[in-house]
Amino acid sequence: MDPDWLPFHPNPSKPAFQVPAGAVDAHCHVFGPAAQFPFSPERKYTPCDASKDQLFALRDHLGFSRNVVVQATCHGNDNRAMVDALLHSQGRARGVASVSRDVTDDVLRAMHAAGVRGVRFNFLKRLVDFTPKEVLLEIAGRIAPLGWHVVVYFEAQDLPELWDFFTALPTAVVVDHMGRPDVTKPVDGPGFELFVRLLREHPNVWSKVSCPERLSKSGPPAYDDVVPFARRIVETFPDRVLWGTDWPHPNLKGHMPDDGKLVDFLPKIAVTPELQRRLLVDNPMRLYWPEEN
Repeated sequence: MDPDWLPFHPNPSKPAFQVPAGAVDAHCHVFGPAAQFPFSPERKYTPCDASKDQLFALRDHLGFSRNVVVQATCHGNDNRAMVDALLHSQGRARGVASVSRDVTDDVLRAMHAAGVRGVRFNFLKRLVDFTPKEVLLEIAGRIAPLGWHVVVYFEAQDLPELWDFFTALPTAVVVDHMGRPDVTKPVDGPGFELFVRLLREHPNVWSKVSCPERLSKSGPPAYDDVVPFARRIVETFPDRVLWGTDWPHPNLKGHMPDDGKLVDFLPKIAVTPELQRRLLVDNPMRLYWPEEN
């Protein structure tokens, strides 16, 4: 484990907020265990082990019913740890993979059978090496017939140069963590307004309203400076929002959040039972378990 890496919270609190029945943690990860699923030699960070059993225990502790396990960059395009979690979830987990141009159709079909429903394109240069957009567009075209979507992770200042690429994708597009807005700026300022415009003009674009611990400048446990941004997205686009813990909080420096307190953040951004159900149940079920709707 990297010396400046923070291990995940060893004893998260029980949330005061009770999530609705059937709630989905729509953004979380598994790391290793490295002895079974080695990390990528090209990784930009080395995490602690965070197993599927620990993830599922946290799911139950927080009151969730299902997980969406997103491939983490420390595993590169080796999706075995993520797929293993899906196969041992008894149908209660879906996945988002990371793939390269040379992935075969047989591998894509096998991942689909395991429960993968999307691929992630990461544009944070501190975490991944740049992949040409034409390669990513080719991958998106290959997964579209499977009914998969694309998850994109980027910094707010990079949205203008990525806009045309995102809007050309032939799938639903899910943006991680509201495009990482600068929460010291006004919620109605030009930076965040551009992101809102992306969702308004392109109804295939969704947003996760997760990770206040990454965005906040005021800090834990309330993360109040993030609330106006997330609440605006939830209330403006109630049918295209998702939320997840981001457990075990990869590559996070400064503090490690209490996952129970992160759940207690939810009623601040989804203030009615109807909005809470859409955010935590209806939307992720429609995207990841459409056969059950």
